[in-house]
Amino acid sequence: MLLSILPKTHFLHSSFKKKMVTIVASVSRTKICSLTHLHSSPETNPSLFLFENCNSMDQLKQIHSQIIQKGLGFDPVLHSKIIAFCCTNNAGCMNYAHYVFDRIPEPNVYIWNTMIKGYSRINCPNDAVSMYKEMLEKNVKPDNYTFPFLLKGYTSDVALHCGKLVHAHVCKFGFDSNLFVQNALMCMYSLSGEMDIARGVFDTSLKTDVVTWNVMISGYNKSKLFDESRKLFNAMGKKGVLPTSVTLVSVLSACSKLKDLDTGKRAHQYIIGGKVDHSLILENTLIDMYAACGAMDVALRIFGSMKKRDFISWTAIVKGFVNSGQIDLAREYFDQMPERDSVSWTAMIDGYLRYNKFKEVLILFREMQTEKVKPDEFTMVSVLTACAQLGALEAGEWVKAYIEKNQVKNDIYVANALIDMYFKCGNAEKAVVVFEKMARRDKFTWTAMIVGFAINGQGKEALQMFYDMLRASIAPDGVTYIGVLCACTHTGMINEGRKFFSSMTLDHGIEPSVAHYGCMVDLLGRAGHLTEAHDVIKKMPMEPNSIVWGALFGACRVHKNVEMAELTAKQLLQLEPGNGAVYVLLCNIYAVCSKWENLREVRKMMMDRGIKKTPGCSLIEMNGTVHEFVAGDQSHPQSKEIYSKLEEMMEDLKLAGYLCNTSEQSLDIGEEEKENALNRHSEKLAIAFGLIRKEPGVTIRIVKNLRICVDCHHVVKLVSRMYNREVIVRDRTRFHHFRDGSCSCKDYW
Repeated sequence: MLLSILPKTHFLHSSFKKKMVTIVASVSRTKICSLTHLHSSPETNPSLFLFENCNSMDQLKQIHSQIIQKGLGFDPVLHSKIIAFCCTNNAGCMNYAHYVFDRIPEPNVYIWNTMIKGYSRINCPNDAVSMYKEMLEKNVKPDNYTFPFLLKGYTSDVALHCGKLVHAHVCKFGFDSNLFVQNALMCMYSLSGEMDIARGVFDTSLKTDVVTWNVMISGYNKSKLFDESRKLFNAMGKKGVLPTSVTLVSVLSACSKLKDLDTGKRAHQYIIGGKVDHSLILENTLIDMYAACGAMDVALRIFGSMKKRDFISWTAIVKGFVNSGQIDLAREYFDQMPERDSVSWTAMIDGYLRYNKFKEVLILFREMQTEKVKPDEFTMVSVLTACAQLGALEAGEWVKAYIEKNQVKNDIYVANALIDMYFKCGNAEKAVVVFEKMARRDKFTWTAMIVGFAINGQGKEALQMFYDMLRASIAPDGVTYIGVLCACTHTGMINEGRKFFSSMTLDHGIEPSVAHYGCMVDLLGRAGHLTEAHDVIKKMPMEPNSIVWGALFGACRVHKNVEMAELTAKQLLQLEPGNGAVYVLLCNIYAVCSKWENLREVRKMMMDRGIKKTPGCSLIEMNGTVHEFVAGDQSHPQSKEIYSKLEEMMEDLKLAGYLCNTSEQSLDIGEEEKENALNRHSEKLAIAFGLIRKEPGVTIRIVKNLRICVDCHHVVKLVSRMYNREVIVRDRTRFHHFRDGSCSCKDYW
């Protein structure tokens, strides 16, 4: 009997067993002449019923075994059924399909097509082509189904060449005007990023089938050509082709990127008018479009009317509030989410990152770990960026270890973020290690290295990296040249800076932007060439902004040029009347030059206009936690201990010959009060805290929101020598690496 010969190790569902017994019994009563029927049906060949409930290769092999036993092993229709299961079912096996195929004397074009389809389905385009070549050798001509199956496998840049050869065969056999073949060609070229060729095929088509339009619109979206997607949607309406939900999802996604509310509303009308049915995917895309375009009221209305919501719906609302600057509301909806995936968490993390809430990024990432949600590479890039901004090297190192341990995709974007993090934490050595291990580098990798070396005062290394970039045939862009010019600025290489500024346009066709002119003004100003720096501003082909004037203003402070400082301050205050830093720096210049009457006038102006000085703030990381200090801060839990250590530190420095430098103090007060004010600067508090908590010999890393003052700079130099500590301070403009009583900036900042 049938059940007695089935392999005992294979489990079969009882209903399937009963079905087989019934069918095989019927088969035994059917005349053997049915073998000659090439167009079998369940009525003429009951064996076909066996395939209806087949859902595994074990079951298929048992069916095949019974077919052979009953003398039906040569029925081409049954062979087709076996091959079709292997080629189209997720449980199928192409090796078994080929085994059966090889035993068919003269397979017809349907069976050849099925084999080609099977290999394309499992992403084996070379095997699909081999079948196609063998098919031609056997003088079996392809039909209109052959090429769509064959082209499906060629969706990458590597396989595109073979896909183009198949396109030539399409034309040779006269199928280039077939709708299904045209759609397959457009799909192949779109997925390979060859949108111009795809458009060429599209333009020769009849454009009557909505699938044709869908392929092109989604292809433009994939290539980030969202404006082309919008144009096609408009042309589609004029052509009278009714969109489907697939069309609208693509178009609404394009509108979201383009912030095109009008086109998005027109797409929405197809749903409101009942021409396209509602679906969860479509509603989510609508919410995303309205939220991205700032219409949060409409987005919330759709969200509220949804019968079912998933984490994509909630994430779209969270992103919408993030985009509209309502970060607290974004967090409120995020906390209400019944289900959150890595995309949801990353959206909220990116929101905090966008609004410079870097500490919140790390806190939220820790919560993500507690919830056991696995982050992806996009999450890790955001978290590493937050670590970079905070100067949190320990946290950054932990994130790197997490990536390696949990096998998070470590792509070029993650590697670039790691390089940026190490440089912004003052560790150029580890940034170089990451760079050297990278299998592939892009323009952003090289630029990150150049800028990183520049801000850390390693100008020669930055320029060497630039030359290596050119030798690697990577074309620099405007950002790259900003890094190069900064390298020249921070190391005082004036002539080299002039040459690079000229070579931008001559060698690479890059027109200098306002940022490049700012770099040149900074370079010349720091070196004392104030008149030349001013001439550069006057000859700029565009209006100078506050950054350009600010660079000259900073140079006036360094070189104590009051006249130029007053002229520059006037320009700055016309551009930014509420910029408190301008008033403060002008006060400092007057203080250095002992122009107390001028200083009082500026301070009165500040009071009259309600201008307040930005308080100094310094960050220091301790055991993965970032501690924040402001000038005169006493809110820290260890405040008493910190001030005690600070007093002890200042006494030690005085014994070593330290004299307080009050030259930049903007207050016309007594020396003792000036000294007390200086001693409460945020970086001094952070250093005292670091000396208490960090083990001897461990580097102290500090990030400050303002430029480090002359007195603090001198104090940190002495601390590095007396306490045998390396101290790294990242201020608003650059890094200062203090070792053995000297600074990497060579007192040039």
